[in-house]
Amino acid sequence: MRSIIKKVIVFLFSFINKFFKFLKLNSLKRISKLIYTFFITSDFLEFGKNSIVDYPINLKGGKYISVSENVSIGKNTILNAWDHYKGERFNPIINIGEKTSIGEWCHLTSINRIEIGKNVLFGRFVLVTDNSHGGVTKKYLDCAPSSRALVSKGAVVIEDNVWIGDKVTILANVKIGHNSIIGANSVVTKDIPPYTVVGGIPAKVIQKL
Repeated sequence: MRSIIKKVIVFLFSFINKFFKFLKLNSLKRISKLIYTFFITSDFLEFGKNSIVDYPINLKGGKYISVSENVSIGKNTILNAWDHYKGERFNPIINIGEKTSIGEWCHLTSINRIEIGKNVLFGRFVLVTDNSHGGVTKKYLDCAPSSRALVSKGAVVIEDNVWIGDKVTILANVKIGHNSIIGANSVVTKDIPPYTVVGGIPAKVIQKL
């Protein structure tokens, strides 16, 4: 009987110890995020209350990027707003709506405009781009890709309550309607109606709700 009681006590102490270590670890992570967010907010055009950025992110052209309230930006995210490239000038805009969550390793790049609505959920490794290196013509293909001019076919608009799965690519001149779901690994090249589930390369309608 004593041995059973002893085992129970040892188990309880072990559980309590691990629990408090877990709490401590999460508290330290939270504090580090708050400190990093505090120092990086001044690099944005606007940065809303209670929004947080996980360390580190790659930020370029923050003066063209607005973050609303209660936004979460995951670590290793790339946020690039290009106002010039190879001698050309641009007027980029990236707006991120309130309560949107951007997963780790996402990449948003703009020379035109990227609008993200409220309550949008990004998985990891999502690419959203309104531009590309040149077009599919001999003029561009005769140049090294990095030397080609940046061109945009149009803005990207992601409306409210959209769920975007891991490793999705969203290309220029696309509007994703509200309350839609974009399946993992999809490549979105055309507009998506509201209340629609899509998937595939290129993304096609799987279900309309």
